[in-house]
Amino acid sequence: MKETKIKVNGMVCGGCENRVKNALSTINGVESVEADYKTGIVIVKTNEETSREVLEEKIEDIGFETVKEG
Repeated sequence: MKETKIKVNGMVCGGCENRVKNALSTINGVESVEADYKTGIVIVKTNEETSREVLEEKIEDIGFETVKEG
């Protein structure tokens, strides 16, 4: 299992957390999702085949901005 931490801008409430969690849960290979709107951090546990890019794309598709590493 792989853990990916993604910084997300635009989450302002628990409803935003739930939108992100629900969206990411639909991706094949996602085992669990934790989201915290106060810190803007989303932690996703996935199998090894699920890429960070797929996770970020899903978050952006529902209207949030991901902060790229580096």
